[in-house]
Amino acid sequence: MRRGIAATALVASLALAATACGGSDSGSDKSDGPVTITWWDTSNATNEAPTYQALVKQFEAANKDIKVKYVDVPFDQAQNKFDTAAGSKGAPDILRSEVGWTPAFAKKGYFLPLDGTEALADQSKFQPNLITQAQYEGKTYGVPLVTDTLALVYNKALFQKAGITEAPKTWDELKSDAAKVKDKAGVDGYWGSTQAYYAQSFLYGEGTDTVDAAAKKITVNSPTAKKAYGTWLSMFSGKGLHKADTTADAYAHIQDAFVNGKVAAIIQGPWEITNFYKGSAFKDKSNLGIATVPAGSTGKAGAPTGGHNLSVYAGSDKAHQAAALKFVKFMTSAKSQETIALKNSTLPTRGDAYTAQVKADPGIAGYQGVLAAAQPRPALPEYSSLWGPLDTELPKIAGGKESLDKGLSNAEVAIAKLVPDFSK
Repeated sequence: MRRGIAATALVASLALAATACGGSDSGSDKSDGPVTITWWDTSNATNEAPTYQALVKQFEAANKDIKVKYVDVPFDQAQNKFDTAAGSKGAPDILRSEVGWTPAFAKKGYFLPLDGTEALADQSKFQPNLITQAQYEGKTYGVPLVTDTLALVYNKALFQKAGITEAPKTWDELKSDAAKVKDKAGVDGYWGSTQAYYAQSFLYGEGTDTVDAAAKKITVNSPTAKKAYGTWLSMFSGKGLHKADTTADAYAHIQDAFVNGKVAAIIQGPWEITNFYKGSAFKDKSNLGIATVPAGSTGKAGAPTGGHNLSVYAGSDKAHQAAALKFVKFMTSAKSQETIALKNSTLPTRGDAYTAQVKADPGIAGYQGVLAAAQPRPALPEYSSLWGPLDTELPKIAGGKESLDKGLSNAEVAIAKLVPDFSK
């Protein structure tokens, strides 16, 4: 998912680039010694990174001529850090690139095209839409490592206590179910987020988006988008619907309430599966319900496709690029993806990694079932940045500090600056 970029990222980036980058390391490699490549991983340092570090050791054991310098970079800082480092020719050889960053960095010439390389030798094994999402202007700039989307996750026990036998299929049904949960279980039935990424599903439910990339038109303030955001806003008021949390810690508050049984349902992604299981409500993993996000008035249900690609820095020399391509192939192999899924409860990007053992995890099996409703992002380099203005305006709208019309109008003006060649 996309989270806010830390304000301190640019300040720290040059220091990190100088100490942990492939460009800097390359000069220290001896011609007769192993090549040292640097990988910036952006996974969760506590829940996910240990698995990747163990795989790095496996790769090094099998490839004595290659050493991997593993650097865990906080996700909310990595985009700006890499942008600065690549601009100064000091980026890591490999980046775990969020899918929204991939076309942006490809446009700047920072990523190496991977078509026809060792890294993409198994291209046919990957989900086609994920390969498409790693492309820009007909070339492929990343190999999908993990994928994700949003789903309605719910507490089966609380739903059953309220007499609800199946997950709601529309937002109106969710409102009705939330009231039942409040009546029968004494807790709120649903707690929504004010973050733009989570509100995206409401746009898809009305058949629209923040922009129409093909028509080069900004649509965030269109009548259809206003209808979508109106539905989103309505989910913060009513019986069993938790009021909007506009604090900086809202994400943690919502997550904590859900995993401890204080709210029956939220919208969330598979990156939190391991944390779900740590909560008191899901000690029994089978209590976790996962369903497609509710549909809008069009009857359509959808959520953004997220995830991460492994991309190779175009500024590295040939020896480092060759080693990086071999490493990318290893990390995205079926065996490695199975290991990652089993250890981290993340979703593989290739079909042959969904083994019986992987699908035995109810969280992974549940999210695999909603992937069909996931919508890939357009190959627009600026697309992920378009959520920024909405992340500013939506909390104000939800908190009652400005009207829906005013907030969307402000967002439209800000988005127009990001895509100046788009019409309104």
